[in-house]
Amino acid sequence: MKILVADDHPVVRLGVVHILTQALKGAVVEEASNARQLLQQLGKGSWDLLLLDLTLPGRNGLDALKDIKDRYPKLAVLVLSIHSESEFGVRALKAGAWGYLTKETLPEQLIKAVNKVLHGGIYVSESLAEKMATGLRRNSDLLPHESLTDREYEVMRLIAAGLSTGDIAKKLLLSVKTISTFRARVLQQMAFKNNAEIIRYGVRNNLVD
Repeated sequence: MKILVADDHPVVRLGVVHILTQALKGAVVEEASNARQLLQQLGKGSWDLLLLDLTLPGRNGLDALKDIKDRYPKLAVLVLSIHSESEFGVRALKAGAWGYLTKETLPEQLIKAVNKVLHGGIYVSESLAEKMATGLRRNSDLLPHESLTDREYEVMRLIAAGLSTGDIAKKLLLSVKTISTFRARVLQQMAFKNNAEIIRYGVRNNLVD
C-alpha cells in the first residue's frame, strides 16, 4: 500500500505519517511539501491514496485537485485541510475528492476515513452530509456565495479576510487585473457595492479563518 501525504507544514506531515504507519502496518507513506513535489511524486508510480492539503505553495488547492483527478482519475484523494467543512467541504467533493477532513480531526477519525476511502467508499461527516443534502434544493434557496465559481469564492474569501487586490494577486499567483475582474464578478453576483459588504458577509457566515 502506497500513500502520499501532501502538506506544506513539516510538523503536520510528520504527525500524519506517524499515525498512518502505526495504524497501517506495512504501508509505504511518502511526503510532498509543495505542488511541484506533489506532481513529481505522483508521476513516479502507482499510489493507493493521496492525503491533500488545499493550501499547498505554488498552486490553488481546488485547481490542483481537479488536475490530479484529470490525470489520475482512479486515485483516491482525501482532503485534510485547515479550512472548515463549511468553507470548502462540498467544493472539494465536487472537484473529485473522496472525503474531507479538517486538521482538528482526531487520529482515530483520520484512520477511519483512510480505511473507508481505501476500500472504495466516500467519507463525509454528518454535518457535511447534511450540507450536501441541503445543496440539492433549488438554486434560489442557496446562500449567495454558494453560486460562485471556485475561483470567485476564493477571491471573495480573501477579500473578506481584509486582503487588498495586490495581496490577493500575489497569493494566488495571478495578475491584479485578473483579481479585479473576479472581484467585479463577486460584487455583481452577490449584489454588493463594495469590499466592506463582502467583509461583513464573510464574517457573518463564518467564511473567514
